[in-house]
Amino acid sequence: MIRASGISKAYGNLKVLKGIDIEINAKEVVSIVGASGAGKTTLLHIIGTLDRPDTGDVLFNQINVGKLNSKELAAFRNKNIGFVFQFHQLLPEFTALENVCIPAYIAGKSRSESESRAKELLGFLNLADRLEHKPSQLSGGEQQRVAVARALINEPSVILADEPSGNLDTANKNELHKLFFQLRDTFGQTIIIVTHDRQLAEMSDRILEIKDGAIAG
Repeated sequence: MIRASGISKAYGNLKVLKGIDIEINAKEVVSIVGASGAGKTTLLHIIGTLDRPDTGDVLFNQINVGKLNSKELAAFRNKNIGFVFQFHQLLPEFTALENVCIPAYIAGKSRSESESRAKELLGFLNLADRLEHKPSQLSGGEQQRVAVARALINEPSVILADEPSGNLDTANKNELHKLFFQLRDTFGQTIIIVTHDRQLAEMSDRILEIKDGAIAG
């Protein structure tokens, strides 16, 4: 499904990743853990094509994303990868429904098709009565579920989550943790989660630990 080989990344004299090799299988839930500054988010951004490695390759089903130009890469990312971030990144001036639809519009889907799929997803996430609410009118847990719906709108094969429960209270954190596995079982996604939350990591199919810029163990 995903294979990253020889991934290195430095910022100036700071070597963050030092030859990372990983393979992620289809429909697998994998957590990436490690101390702050270990390179977890850097690796996630490289896997998600938001950043390019200094050396190494990332392959999605044998497609070497490093060989794609910027336009091809943006289209590939929009179609194949969904992102969930700690702070939701919802646009405050738009409703929940509008926020979810944005990636579908970028992909060139019609308004009717986009809204139909968005309503279906928001219903699945128990937000059917919150469609017209703006982010400021939603709780933290509701905002994160809107962000999850937005990540799912284009039916990506991979969901990448960066500290997704880091800004949630215990109850909402537990709900989000369960949701990731429900998504895998319902939609068949591969899910990669960067987290400091040991409880979430231990629920995963597999844990990868980054230590000193390399995979430990």
